[in-house]
Amino acid sequence: MDRVVVRTYVYESPETVYEFLRDFTSYARYSEYLDSVRRSAGDGGTGSEYALAFSWWKLEYTVLSQVTDTDRPRQIDWRLIRDINAQGYWGIDPVADQTEATDGFSPDFDAGTVCEITFEVQFDPGSAGANIVDLPRFVSMGWVLDKVVPKIYDEATNVVERAVEDLEGSRRELEFDVTSTSDTL
Repeated sequence: MDRVVVRTYVYESPETVYEFLRDFTSYARYSEYLDSVRRSAGDGGTGSEYALAFSWWKLEYTVLSQVTDTDRPRQIDWRLIRDINAQGYWGIDPVADQTEATDGFSPDFDAGTVCEITFEVQFDPGSAGANIVDLPRFVSMGWVLDKVVPKIYDEATNVVERAVEDLEGSRRELEFDVTSTSDTL
């Protein structure tokens, strides 16, 4: 399994961040390749299912995702439930020592409202078979994966950056801790 983890600080309370992140239908605003997100079952909690419509180049594909567990206000776990072996989570951790999180930045917030957010995605690129998308003639799934997998790294960072911007109400330069276990990223 390949793995991408993105971490940064957000100047909001864990409860606010949790409620914001559990609204999966708004995620289409955060990725260039995600056209829409539609809830197909549930209320946003454990067991809720979503259809995520992606498009890139000449390819379109709808992924089905399910919230597998929640720990309010600390974590939201999810997995894909069809065609591709992938799962991940959003982690929300209050920051006890805010010195590092606020170094060089003086946001207008109340003490105790800084948390670190973590977005993790684990996926098996080999689980995406050529039968899940209608490939153009002379295009192999291997070629598609060679092009798409590196985009996952950038998109994970973009998703976190745009979510923080919406949460805080304005754009600022973020510092990210990004790790990957993929040879292709």
